[in-house]
Amino acid sequence: MSRLTLHILVLATLVWVTLTSMALGFSRADYANALDKSILFFDLQLSGKLPSWQRLKWRGDSGLSDGRSGRVDLTGGYHDAGDNVKFGLPMAFSLTMLSWGVVEFRDALRRTGQLGNTLNAIRWGTDYLLKASTGPNELWVQVGDPNTDHNCWQRPEESDPPRTSYKVDANRPGSDVAGETAAALAAASIAFRGIDNAYSDRVLARARRVFDFADRYRGKYSDVLGGEVCPFYCSYSGYQDELVWGAAWLYKATLESGYLQYLYRNGNSLGGTTTTVNAFSWDNKYAGAQILLAQFAFEGVNGLQGYKNQADGYICSVLPRSISQFNRLQYSPGGMPYYMINTNMQYVTSSSFLLTTYAKYLSAARRTVNCGGRQVTAATLISAAQSQVDYILGRNPRGLSYMVGFGRYPTRVHHRAASMPSMRTHPRKIQCLEGFNWFHSWNSNPNVAMGAIVGGPNQNDDFDDARQKIAQTEPALYVNSPIVGVLSELAVGRRY
Repeated sequence: MSRLTLHILVLATLVWVTLTSMALGFSRADYANALDKSILFFDLQLSGKLPSWQRLKWRGDSGLSDGRSGRVDLTGGYHDAGDNVKFGLPMAFSLTMLSWGVVEFRDALRRTGQLGNTLNAIRWGTDYLLKASTGPNELWVQVGDPNTDHNCWQRPEESDPPRTSYKVDANRPGSDVAGETAAALAAASIAFRGIDNAYSDRVLARARRVFDFADRYRGKYSDVLGGEVCPFYCSYSGYQDELVWGAAWLYKATLESGYLQYLYRNGNSLGGTTTTVNAFSWDNKYAGAQILLAQFAFEGVNGLQGYKNQADGYICSVLPRSISQFNRLQYSPGGMPYYMINTNMQYVTSSSFLLTTYAKYLSAARRTVNCGGRQVTAATLISAAQSQVDYILGRNPRGLSYMVGFGRYPTRVHHRAASMPSMRTHPRKIQCLEGFNWFHSWNSNPNVAMGAIVGGPNQNDDFDDARQKIAQTEPALYVNSPIVGVLSELAVGRRY
């Protein structure tokens, strides 16, 4: 056989494998497998004294003196991405989304055997938020200086950079991070209701207190902390969306008229009833709040129709142009919604969650969404969400799964702990700069960042599996957290 003939055969085989991977769908067992891995990623990100239920045994304890600089106990919680910093804003958002998944899809999580693992992940985070909210008008929002942390490549178990703690208070307000913290605690109170009522009551009481602080002392936390959070997690959208979001979750958790009146009175001034967006993320919560409140509008609660109208606008803006003429998104040739190069998959997972949740609401209300004269059904929304999940899992032009550990996946993930040998296999300390030998290596990571969803490909479906390509290969809590509920529904094969 000539070399040319062999080359053609290899090329044809690769094309066939790629086309086959795009053509084949995934089974309920596949989705259940992906669900288990998506929750397992939270085990990887744990900080503090590891609990007995932690399943990735190559990880060790870390951050055991966190909070000491502020004379407060801030051990626990999560590292948000591939570094060793605990950022409060994206962490709280990730917990809100995990809890929302339990609130909407509890039965599916129970049937797949993942409810306990999900509640463990939530409680580890909310226990940390309880520690961080140390007074009526005080909230600790970060541990670790990202500027010094990023100058080192070290395992979390032996990180050298100072673990400086940062807070907001009445004189240095942070309505955005406080509003999100309140949302996370309120959502968790619903998730634990009927399972641990005492804990549910405790986190709800704290959610009320933190929201009062967020609303009374208004301001952006990034205006206070500056370069300690920017450009990493600046509050680009402002704090108004988090006040709407926090109030929405407190209303859902309590059904109290005071929170409903707050949403009605402040709908315009805070942007909840006047802002149509096509992105939902750790920074911008409008779409989430609007969809959450649309459920009550469907049920006939007065004063929330404006939120429901904006929820419809979001849905119509993210559906493909073949479905909605109001589409405001670019789609890659392979069908991935494309927002931006930096961790684009966060928007894919969050939109898949909102599409699935709105489908549930529409089905219960026996309603459709009017997108420019076309009546879009719940089944259409589920199909759109499923196509986004399938793209992540490997039904894409590269035939590559962007969830680590599932199918054929990236092996050089931008993640300190995964990219370096574990403390068990390499007990000698790896110094701050020494670790960059592993960062620059072209070898696969010695530890698998199981379940991590990486930043993902660009607008042309191109992907570079290299640690240096942070936007494409770094995972984060807020990328994984929305997909948990969606995968549970797909795993049980629910139809709307």
